[in-house]
Amino acid sequence: MVSIEDILISDDIFDKKFVCDLNKCKGGCCVEGDAGAPITRDEANLIEDLYPILKPYLTPEAIELIEEDGAYTFDDEFDIVTPTINGGICVYGYYDQNGMVKCAIEQAYYDGKTDYKKPISCHLFPIRVVENENFHALNYEPQPSLCSPACTLGESLKVPVYKFLKEPLIRKYGEEFYEDLEYTAEEYYNNKNNPQA
Repeated sequence: MVSIEDILISDDIFDKKFVCDLNKCKGGCCVEGDAGAPITRDEANLIEDLYPILKPYLTPEAIELIEEDGAYTFDDEFDIVTPTINGGICVYGYYDQNGMVKCAIEQAYYDGKTDYKKPISCHLFPIRVVENENFHALNYEPQPSLCSPACTLGESLKVPVYKFLKEPLIRKYGEEFYEDLEYTAEEYYNNKNNPQA
């Protein structure tokens, strides 16, 4: 574990390699899991406001669930989360013609209808962030079977987790943090490769 100010970063984020292989996993992280995507209070309010824009992208089951129960829900472990349909796919997910799960929020973003890309927890996956008043802890938590193709692709391309997730890390913590993270990674690799130096 290394730290940049009050942000703790797991060694795995430097050591492990990862590149999403959507042709193999089919976006399964939007389906599998113990709950919907964790979201902040601000994100919950924003997604609620975006619902009229998102509605044309959503399945009838998702629309019914959101209009009956709301745009977000609560979970004992993760606090505010996106709802899921029968404990499976996120209400904001849908299957395209190739059987791949797409995100309605992200599609609306690509269509120029919002500048909000998707929940930051989704964007950062497989990094999970634990936050409290004193620190943030960044942990590498892929889903073992689902993400094994991404781990294999990452290894073959030699892309460490922190490089693959450059965009969401900057989105969450800013450019300066990411520059510090790159510098920290260089120091980490130097110390690892030259332990006696």
